[in-house]
Amino acid sequence: MERVAFLLEQTGQRFGALLNPETLVVRRLAGVRRRRSATGQLTGAGLMDEPLLYTGGGRTELELELLFDVFLMGSEAKTVDVRDLTRPLWQLAENARATRGYGRPPLVRFLWGKVWNMPGIVAAVAERLEQFDPGGAPRRSWMRMRLVRAAERLPSTTEPPEGPGLLLMPEGAQQSPDGVVVHELVGAGDPDVSGERLEQIAERYYGNPQLWRVIARFNGIDDPTKVPPNTSLRIPPLSVFAGAS
Repeated sequence: MERVAFLLEQTGQRFGALLNPETLVVRRLAGVRRRRSATGQLTGAGLMDEPLLYTGGGRTELELELLFDVFLMGSEAKTVDVRDLTRPLWQLAENARATRGYGRPPLVRFLWGKVWNMPGIVAAVAERLEQFDPGGAPRRSWMRMRLVRAAERLPSTTEPPEGPGLLLMPEGAQQSPDGVVVHELVGAGDPDVSGERLEQIAERYYGNPQLWRVIARFNGIDDPTKVPPNTSLRIPPLSVFAGAS
């Protein structure tokens, strides 16, 4: 079992879980659908395949199998009913707020080690409950979750660097002669603080949150969810990694 985390983008609230890595399923659905006319589906005697309409985009999904147990070491809450631990993840599939009159589930980020850092929407959850006490409270839960990837946030105030060796320089940042900037991380690793995360720092310096792995690799960070507060991160120019495999 591996420990993973789900982070609410709007509030920074974090929920932990155990993941069975042998059951992680990633599914990609292309942006295509069957072509139709006003009278129904298009068909023809000479067609080998149905005509397709290319819509662009598509969808990427993760199917996760998570374990919760009230007796496991490091549980986030002391309880006799495991549903107290799984309820926050159930709520991620609820339409929590309205956008242009329509409710929508909250945006959540799936974090696992230094490889998985994916924003998405919880499209479905299902739970199998086990080990009931005499009062009927379940003590263990196997939860299956379907997470649909969402687009990363776009930079809001600055344009991306125009060359591989350039950095966006926030006010007050100082660059050393080798082009590396030292950034002090505020609030990281504290579940009670909505602190800076690596993808936010990558957006600030590179104009692209998906480049958080560059910062993790350069600083030897194995798990971006466990970086202590006030850590001094070294932010390199991307030219450091030019041509690297």
